[in-house]
Amino acid sequence: MSDAVKYRCIEVLEIIGCDAFEVGLLPVLRHLCVGAQVTDPKSWSRAFDIAVERQGEAIGLPAAHGLNKVVLALFACREEGLDLKDPLCPDAKRDITDDEVQLLSMIHHMRRDNTAAARSAVAFVTRGRMDPELIRNGLAFANRFPAGLGRHARVVGRPKLSVVA
Repeated sequence: MSDAVKYRCIEVLEIIGCDAFEVGLLPVLRHLCVGAQVTDPKSWSRAFDIAVERQGEAIGLPAAHGLNKVVLALFACREEGLDLKDPLCPDAKRDITDDEVQLLSMIHHMRRDNTAAARSAVAFVTRGRMDPELIRNGLAFANRFPAGLGRHARVVGRPKLSVVA
């Protein structure tokens, strides 16, 4: 894929404030959606492969798994499916649909604990239905992969010791 092809799509995601992690979710999201729409096991496999390629196994596998839960919850509450680009079509990679933008926007805002904006994105992707399962899975994903070191960030490592006089 050429830089010009990547640029348009990434530009749109940067306008809504997506970080590199969220931009990297787009191809994973597309493959997961294709897998959910047409029950194509190869699409799920490609999604997990791309996630591992971009984030490594320790982050990529649980990220793809969490995103898959979000996608399945969305398809359960929205019968007509999503408007999305074919992840295997080189020409389609330069564009992004409103549904894709809003789903990534929902994740973006949930990861930053921005309730009002996340609620608006949920309403858009569900066509006005505030589905508790989608929200629960989105928040679980956001809690597992928070943006920055906000109040939901899990600190991994040993406790720091300090001397008290």
